[in-house]
Amino acid sequence: MRLSTVILPIHRWREGQKTWQRAEELGFHAAYTYDHLSWRTFRDGPWFGALPTLTAAATATERIRLGTLVTSPNFRHPVTLAKELMALDDISGGRITLGIGAGGNGFDATALGQEPWTPKERADRFAEFVPLLDRLLTEDAVTERGTFYSADEARNIPGCVQRPRLPFAVAATGPRGLKLAARYGQAWVTTGDPKIFEAGTPEQSVAALRGQIEKLGKACADTGREVAELDKVLLTGFTPDRGRPLESVDAFVDFAGRHRELGFTEIVIHWPIPDSDFAADQQVFERIATEALAQLR
Repeated sequence: MRLSTVILPIHRWREGQKTWQRAEELGFHAAYTYDHLSWRTFRDGPWFGALPTLTAAATATERIRLGTLVTSPNFRHPVTLAKELMALDDISGGRITLGIGAGGNGFDATALGQEPWTPKERADRFAEFVPLLDRLLTEDAVTERGTFYSADEARNIPGCVQRPRLPFAVAATGPRGLKLAARYGQAWVTTGDPKIFEAGTPEQSVAALRGQIEKLGKACADTGREVAELDKVLLTGFTPDRGRPLESVDAFVDFAGRHRELGFTEIVIHWPIPDSDFAADQQVFERIATEALAQLR
């Protein structure tokens, strides 16, 4: 099992770079950030762009993988995103993972002045976005006419450092999204079942996650792929466990062990932010980063 972290882009880089460098020092497999224009309770505070932040992190680190959790079509277009990702993959020396999802009805959904999309339209757009982005990152020139997204002789030369392209970690729980994960993903991402976040139990969450993995397995079988080929990533903080796994090393080991048994290969924990939903003891957090995985072997 791998252990990674999410670092929210809320600090000016003079201060923020220390966090990314510390994540590498602690031995995290990857450090991700959210790709939003603003987000939830952080909306009225500092919030910087994901791709420039990752570019800076790439130049400030050497080994740790970097990526988004997650990018969505809410304010992105495949043609411009592909160009930026190709450059970022080059700058990082091939250390980028693109977490990608259909998006939701948060602030991003209306920031460009549009009406929020219905769930069906989000799914329709995502179903066009991912295949076109795949082509743009693997072909030198792409022309495509879609309902929502098009490209006209779009060039991406020389392509990604990682071949045939940088990996996609597809966030999905519905049938159409899982089909995209099975076909285009090198990893699958979930935050659990949002319907039981408020009033559910950890046991119910485990059962819901087991069901999601079973559905992923069916989607893979339908596309002729082995589900074992996909990494399975759990972004924590959105299950009924909330912040309890970060209360102690033992609590995290218990949490991680239960989810490893389900088949998860990577767990992502939020870098502590005082006075927020992601508040946690920094010393305990760092002990989890350096000690917990050894107890799972």
